[in-house]
Amino acid sequence: MSENTDSTARLRTDAAVRLSDADREAVADRIRAAAAEGRLTLEEADERQQAAYAAKVEADLTPLTADLPAPPPPTPGLRTLSPDARRRLMVHAGIGLAVVLLVLVRWIAGPVSFFWPAGPIFWIVVSIAAHYWFATRTTSACEWR
Repeated sequence: MSENTDSTARLRTDAAVRLSDADREAVADRIRAAAAEGRLTLEEADERQQAAYAAKVEADLTPLTADLPAPPPPTPGLRTLSPDARRRLMVHAGIGLAVVLLVLVRWIAGPVSFFWPAGPIFWIVVSIAAHYWFATRTTSACEWR
């Protein structure tokens, strides 16, 4: 790339970036919440939502929420799993389910009358629950390699 193209890309502001459907929906949610709180009339909310869904770039959305209070900060500690962390958790759960099925088949086929698979099943469930808990509570847990 030429130096001119690099400087042009660096000078581009966020206001010129095209919007995603999620961006439009987030602004529409803020407008709906403001209408539900009584900050906007139904007509104002309807006009602003139409403009939000028609917006192409960030600069189109800014005036729609400029006179509304800022949204509350996200609740700390409640994080979603990244696609990679979700995949690892599903692999862990799949292996755990396979082991549970194997242990149950062995118990059914064996002559033991008491339910001995309860112990292994309990620890498999605990390990999957702990995996999920750590993956959603810490950022480093989502980056295991």
